[in-house]
Amino acid sequence: MKQVFLYTDGACSGNPGPGGWGAILVYGEHRRELSGGEASTTNNRMELTAVIEGLKQLKYPCSVTLVSDSKYVIDAITLGWAKRWQQNNWMRNKKEKALNPDLWEELLAQIERHQMTYQWVKGHAGHPENERCDALAVAESQKFK
Repeated sequence: MKQVFLYTDGACSGNPGPGGWGAILVYGEHRRELSGGEASTTNNRMELTAVIEGLKQLKYPCSVTLVSDSKYVIDAITLGWAKRWQQNNWMRNKKEKALNPDLWEELLAQIERHQMTYQWVKGHAGHPENERCDALAVAESQKFK
């Protein structure tokens, strides 16, 4: 199984507001940068989209290490929140709906295809790939201003 590193970040100017996402896929010596954005979105939607779009590029099941500065994404997956929301018809509890169920549904389907490990990194702390993903995301968000 190929070992792939997926670095991701999302950005939003206002919340909601113009947003962007950036992702970097690294496999051995190969490196691919991806980015995109939306005119009106939220930071969490961009964080999720970055991961989804990165995973969608992988044509075969891989061993993927996801590196993200998003506690929202990392915790919801590793602590089982997202699967629990899905099992509860996208409810966080009896009164609160889970946010972004469309993206969570897509992300959970993508995750099932791969052997995943997760690594949280502090944002804006000098991690080269995280800083590059942030720059990609911010550049995309600025296209909508």
